[in-house]
Amino acid sequence: MWCWRLAWLLRGSSTRGSPWVPCGTRTFPAAPARSRHTAPESLRCAWQLHGDHLELRYGPTLMRLDFVWLRDHCRSPSCYNTKTNQRSLDTASVDLAIKPQAVRVDETTLFLTWPDGHVTRYGLEWLVKNSYEGQKKQVMHPRILWNAEIYQQAQVPSVDCRSFLETDEGLKEFLQNFLLYGIAFVENVAPTKEDTEILAERISIIRETIYGRMWCFTSDFSRGDTAYTKLALDRHTDTTYFQEPCGIQVFHCLKHEGTGGRTLLVDGFHAAEQVLHRAPEQFELLSKVPLKHEYVESVGGCHNHMIGVGPVLNVYPWNNELYLIRYNNYDRAVINTVPYDVVRRWYHAHRALTTELRRPENELWVKLKPGKALFVDNWRVLHGREAFTGYRQLCGCYLTRDDVLNTARLLGLQA
Repeated sequence: MWCWRLAWLLRGSSTRGSPWVPCGTRTFPAAPARSRHTAPESLRCAWQLHGDHLELRYGPTLMRLDFVWLRDHCRSPSCYNTKTNQRSLDTASVDLAIKPQAVRVDETTLFLTWPDGHVTRYGLEWLVKNSYEGQKKQVMHPRILWNAEIYQQAQVPSVDCRSFLETDEGLKEFLQNFLLYGIAFVENVAPTKEDTEILAERISIIRETIYGRMWCFTSDFSRGDTAYTKLALDRHTDTTYFQEPCGIQVFHCLKHEGTGGRTLLVDGFHAAEQVLHRAPEQFELLSKVPLKHEYVESVGGCHNHMIGVGPVLNVYPWNNELYLIRYNNYDRAVINTVPYDVVRRWYHAHRALTTELRRPENELWVKLKPGKALFVDNWRVLHGREAFTGYRQLCGCYLTRDDVLNTARLLGLQA
């Protein structure tokens, strides 16, 4: 869904080569042809040699596979350890001018014989999946983008705490909801910090930060952060001032004796997609311009000065899939990484994204209560809070993103 033109799209270095050869034929490299031949559209598989790469058509996918890449990724026992899933071949030992002596392709497999006699075999399906052209068409993390109406109509169920803790089915249901929507709830959690910690450890290692391992706070101004007040908080992502912002945040309201304090949730990826559709040049600018975010505090015994650098929108360059939004107007530092002739355009792009993030229809308001824990994808979903009165105690923690995704993959989910 995030695929669109990439200015840096790699192009083949050669436009001439040997004639297209249907699969099942054995051949040896010949002198480059004067003109490029094309395979009949009816052929499911055909290939053509060029000076530095093999062009392989398999089904609807046309792949350009560099010879060095083909030698480097060999999965033979001498080149790749299938027990550890690690490369054994020393990439630096591969001749950068290497060319195969022979090439053969049958209905399922590509065979390459190298000058030293070594034979490399690749399944054609593997090549489609792992080639640049194949990856361009893949989505790393399937998602359902939402506004308030879409999420409410989906009626995404909360998962019971016991099922979450004691069964793979409950854990998998929770993680599937989390991966698709960027938020997920667990019900019937004992309202204590200790029980919330047990919940968090079910899916990840807890990430200890300057705020500690498990944090539990009220509006006591104990830290130099607006979160430690009763004031409203506008939508934002946390720890933008870390070089790697925290991946997942856990919230559990242990007690609230007062009014207000609803939690605001906004799907940042949904808002960014609207910008992409309406003004792709602004989306691109937000994904390219690096900014500094900064956290400075000197309160009691807490002395910290954190700086994180990165664009507001972070995308995978091969398919332009958005994977992280770094948006926090509170913690954005002085803009001194953007030249004069770009900064005004950046402000326009930032305003376009902010407009989408602040549309009322994109705001999901949730009243957190004791017993209901909320997990938020801090790389995707912005959160905020309305002002409140009375005593309100909240506990939670940050989780390491890698471990959450690892747990999901081990349960058979795409993550």
